[in-house]
Amino acid sequence: MDNTLFISTSSWLRFDWSTLSFASKILIAYGALMWLACGVTYVLSLTDARTLRDVGVWIKPMKFMAATALFVWTTVWVSHLASSSVTNSTAYIWICVLIVSTSFFEVAYITYQGSQGAASHYNTSDPIHAMLFGLMAVAAVGLTASQGWLALEIWKENQANQLSAITLGVVIGLTLTFLLSTVSGFLLGGNQPPAGQGLPIVGWHLYKDIRPSHFLGVHAQQLIPLWGLFAERFLGSYSIHGLGIGSALYVAAWAVLTWTSVGS
Repeated sequence: MDNTLFISTSSWLRFDWSTLSFASKILIAYGALMWLACGVTYVLSLTDARTLRDVGVWIKPMKFMAATALFVWTTVWVSHLASSSVTNSTAYIWICVLIVSTSFFEVAYITYQGSQGAASHYNTSDPIHAMLFGLMAVAAVGLTASQGWLALEIWKENQANQLSAITLGVVIGLTLTFLLSTVSGFLLGGNQPPAGQGLPIVGWHLYKDIRPSHFLGVHAQQLIPLWGLFAERFLGSYSIHGLGIGSALYVAAWAVLTWTSVGS
């Protein structure tokens, strides 16, 4: 029985700290701090009844803290999964610097605005807030661009060899995260979602809300590599074809969600 899937994942999931590069360790620690901050913010939210557009003022900071933690931990996971040698490169160090600097700016500003009971996104009430809203857009592009950059570095490191479905899944997933989330992010920046609670947990609405497609864009980082692992394990010689079909369907789903949300 072929144990490729389990060998590929379990070797990293055992989390041998000594095998991680210094930059990867920084990202792991940074992600842990974001989870801790999310927990502390949740405790604060229990005694704060303030709302903004009918949603608690601490909800958005918690979402961004959790999303950042998942984003940085996934970056480490897919890097070591596809090409651990890349994590010792100078380029990877700068990719990590880009991730931490852009994500921290967004989380810090969003949290500060939440503490003041004020909006961070779509807040153009004065020149300073308008500038900071624009800087958040720049930071968001920089954050997703880090994944495109990482995909390029992994591709260059492995281009001399035949790429497995796992490595190719990582490259495709990171590239799609950059492309799809950047497009949906710009659309989202110009189309504020409806106010109110929305769906449980995520808070999305099913009408004129681009956040579902943006979610698919951002999380291609996790979902496509996971599909690559599945294809490598179960599809055998058809793994690359399966990965291609799955990736195409993923992009199609993103396109449909984007079109329906903008065209509603």
